[in-house]
Amino acid sequence: MLSRICRTAVAKSPLAAQARTVQRGMATIDMPVREAINQGLDEEMERNENVFLLGEEVAQYQGAYKVTKGLYQKYGEKRVLDTPITEMGFTGLAVGAAYKDLRPVVEFMTFNFSMQAIDQVINSAAKQLYMTAGDIPVPIVFRGPNGSAAGVAAQHSQCFAAWYSSVPGLKVVSPWSSEDAKGLIKSAIRDPNPVVVLENEMLYGVSFPMSDEAQGKDFLVPIGQAKVEKEGTDITLVAHSRAVGHCMAAAEQLAKEGIKAEVINLRTIRPMDYATVIASVKKTNRLVTVEEGWPQNGIGADISANIVEEAFDYLDAPIERVTAADVPMPYSKPLEEAAVPQVPDILAAVKRALYREK
Repeated sequence: MLSRICRTAVAKSPLAAQARTVQRGMATIDMPVREAINQGLDEEMERNENVFLLGEEVAQYQGAYKVTKGLYQKYGEKRVLDTPITEMGFTGLAVGAAYKDLRPVVEFMTFNFSMQAIDQVINSAAKQLYMTAGDIPVPIVFRGPNGSAAGVAAQHSQCFAAWYSSVPGLKVVSPWSSEDAKGLIKSAIRDPNPVVVLENEMLYGVSFPMSDEAQGKDFLVPIGQAKVEKEGTDITLVAHSRAVGHCMAAAEQLAKEGIKAEVINLRTIRPMDYATVIASVKKTNRLVTVEEGWPQNGIGADISANIVEEAFDYLDAPIERVTAADVPMPYSKPLEEAAVPQVPDILAAVKRALYREK
């Protein structure tokens, strides 16, 4: 089975310790990201009978990463469908269902495999509302793990945030925490447009605090709204998905040196919340972007261009971009670690920005 090469993330990730540093309320509980997504899917399927799930091993096997655990048993084979190994085929089926007022949630076992269905995602889903002059909306969700994993090499460890966020007609979200994951999947399912939900395999087993509000059935995270995870005055760190955790860890180390870093969790890649980033840069006057994608035409490059256009006069130093290495992902563990951004890389970028003369 394909799941043999798409392994479940280990719950003992060092990011778990970082997650638990968030201030807890009296009713707050810790919840793994996979359970938060599962809860969001369950609530939306209960709320709207037109919502259904499909993908490889999502039903009887309960998902390669156990994100869909229990949903087949609860909703049955008509609403949780195991598909053949044909991304082009089952994505096309789902897009057609969305044309007829159903709300499919398509799981790609990894977004690397979504390349098999790229024509359906872009030409059949993203463009349909425009090409029908607003007559045919496509309320569909494409979700699954994106970005670097562990030991699965070049064909399973790419970040597609920049790819999909360049397409008009798509919305693209990229959660970090459990609250992000639940709130965004629910908003994505309710949205009348195609939404790409880029999760991260290495975060599935990581537990984050879930507030009492986030545990409720009415909890949503608005698409297009970034979140300031940590306020600061000296430098702005902007990231999405797993890189947010690295930025939080870097900010903690910088605080020991008296450096107050502001950390922005983008959450949505398209439409991008440029306003939040601009407001932060106007306050801190320095910017570091962090992502697991490649440097050319990346998310950081897009943000940098926007800041230069809208807030150039507020910069006291050139923008620093921390990205994956400009190479296919190596299989070797030491090379793999060297190929994706780590906390020391972020710290080095911050020091370059802070110590540069005005």
